[in-house]
Amino acid sequence: MKTLLLKKEEVRGLISMKDVIGAVEEAYKAFNSAQVEQPDYIGMHLPPPGSEIDFKLSHYKDNQLISMKTSSGGFADNPTAFGLPSGMGTILLFDARSGALICVMDGSLITGLRTGAAGAVSVKVLARKDARRITSIGTGNQARMQIRAIREVMDIEEIQAWDKSADTLSRYKTDIEGEFGIPVVIALSKKDAVEQADILITTTRGKGSLVEADWVRPGTHIVAIGTDQRGKQELDPEIFRNAKVLVDSIVQCSEKGETWHPLDRQIITRDGIHGEIGEILLGTKAGRERDDEVTIFDSTGMAIQDNTTASKIYSNAIEKGVGTFFEFFES
Repeated sequence: MKTLLLKKEEVRGLISMKDVIGAVEEAYKAFNSAQVEQPDYIGMHLPPPGSEIDFKLSHYKDNQLISMKTSSGGFADNPTAFGLPSGMGTILLFDARSGALICVMDGSLITGLRTGAAGAVSVKVLARKDARRITSIGTGNQARMQIRAIREVMDIEEIQAWDKSADTLSRYKTDIEGEFGIPVVIALSKKDAVEQADILITTTRGKGSLVEADWVRPGTHIVAIGTDQRGKQELDPEIFRNAKVLVDSIVQCSEKGETWHPLDRQIITRDGIHGEIGEILLGTKAGRERDDEVTIFDSTGMAIQDNTTASKIYSNAIEKGVGTFFEFFES
């Protein structure tokens, strides 16, 4: 038996954003259909300050694949000291029937793609049907990925953008307008940007409240992406008090996500979490029920998203003859 190696550029050519959105929807449905074994992920903070590495593992009973992803970030010295990116990712796929390693693939693109797709899935089921204006708090790589994904499920008329870095903000405007032709308005302030949002996306590595409760208009859908570890925060916990709160995983978001903050302050209880997004997709719980509801999707990212996305890439690679096989096991 041989193992397939897929490098970054090979992965890039093997899947579209539309495919990833479908894979993420499949992941969420599987998670809420007793088809997934997914241990709690492990996150490790490493020196220098700000660097971290995460390990995420899942078994999807339907496709009989086990995935393990490592993803790192915050290694600011990597480009100059080691000639490496500041963040990297690797995915291993194992055949659950034999335990054999069948594929090693670059995981850096997958993390960005499936996180962007998660936001798009939430927009499909939770945003108002007449939503057209997006506000992006944070304008880094994931902010771009959210737009790439969300434009697959809705028409975007305008983006209000804010970032603490003027250079990052300027590049975002140039890139988004050049790639998609969507007008990007550099906001005068966070408050001004948030007050104009139909859909609010937060993608920072914030350590405190960036969005205040009284800025959020009725009917806004919030895609909370940046908080996936204790200590990170983007939203005023008061926003949760009267909102409909959906999460990818109640266990993860209650312990490590944006939802932890209102729970910790007893603004909401765990019973106040409306449900997991897979339940909405399966039709077992309601999504948006009124145009004036504030809805929040808190996403910490789940290993099963990596599993279904990597599975699609692997099957496409086999079908198209892409990648390099190597002998990993000896009988």
